[in-house]
Amino acid sequence: MSKLVLDSAVFSDAAVAVDTRMVNDAIVKAMLAVPDRWSIPLPHIRAARLAGKGTFPLPPESRRAHVESIPGPRGPISLRILMPDGAPRGVYLHIHGGGWTLGSARENENLTDRIAANCGLAVVSVDYRLAPEEPYPAGPDDCEAAALWLVKEGQNRFGTTRFAIGGESGGATLAVTTLVRLRDRHDLTPFSAVNLTAGCFDLRLTPSVRNWGDLPLVLNRADIEHFVENYLRLEGRAEDPDVSPLLANLKGLPKALFIVGSRDPLVDDTLFMANAWLAAGNGTELEVYPGGCHVFLAFPGTLSDQALKRVDAFLSDF
Repeated sequence: MSKLVLDSAVFSDAAVAVDTRMVNDAIVKAMLAVPDRWSIPLPHIRAARLAGKGTFPLPPESRRAHVESIPGPRGPISLRILMPDGAPRGVYLHIHGGGWTLGSARENENLTDRIAANCGLAVVSVDYRLAPEEPYPAGPDDCEAAALWLVKEGQNRFGTTRFAIGGESGGATLAVTTLVRLRDRHDLTPFSAVNLTAGCFDLRLTPSVRNWGDLPLVLNRADIEHFVENYLRLEGRAEDPDVSPLLANLKGLPKALFIVGSRDPLVDDTLFMANAWLAAGNGTELEVYPGGCHVFLAFPGTLSDQALKRVDAFLSDF
């Protein structure tokens, strides 16, 4: 039986390691160097990031990766597929973050390549449509289509029906939405595990977001509000469980690993969702890392090393 045991000491300043403080300070310095980030056209930001000219470095391209296209409700969907050494032990459906506005499968190659190499999984990372050009429900529709493709083609393509799903930030949001949609719309529960890092599970904004302020430690309150505005531009409503999965019926979903840093504006989203997951009767594991910034796993440091090993263990044994 799962239970959540959380020591309040993880939220104390004394628990934050020196190298974690150094990483956070460097991130804030880099973010402050572009003070009016939202004045730059989004296509320019996306192109710069993919060219390795964004605020943070682009990870090396994996030798494991290739790109395929599948049909989707709004046209083709690009999948970036990374294969392990040897026959896959399972498949991990990955959904990248970026506030449903930025990001791509390519930009997450440090994480997805590691999962393929260390866990023996084929990784299928979805390049879903981005807001505000294609707001809700375009992104979740693409992720739902990718999941249905995996259910249909997984055995033939990868030799297995052992599936896990997950993502970071807005990708974690979409991962839960995808699970609920497959259960409710298609009577399918094909995933055995879900890996959720620093998700935004309540777009009405949780207290940790509302009280965060302006400090740009990866993102701040204004950034999150901007992302939500982009995502919900047309027909999305923050009160809709398909948008804010914390409000959804979570019964019958797979075991989950929740990871978040204590210095993440979205920390409450993870704390609230982990407890809701447990209350719904699902297997639940929660790890809060002292001083970790938003999606700290993407940055160097001992804290990231610890969390990545935790993800490896979870995805190697589902």
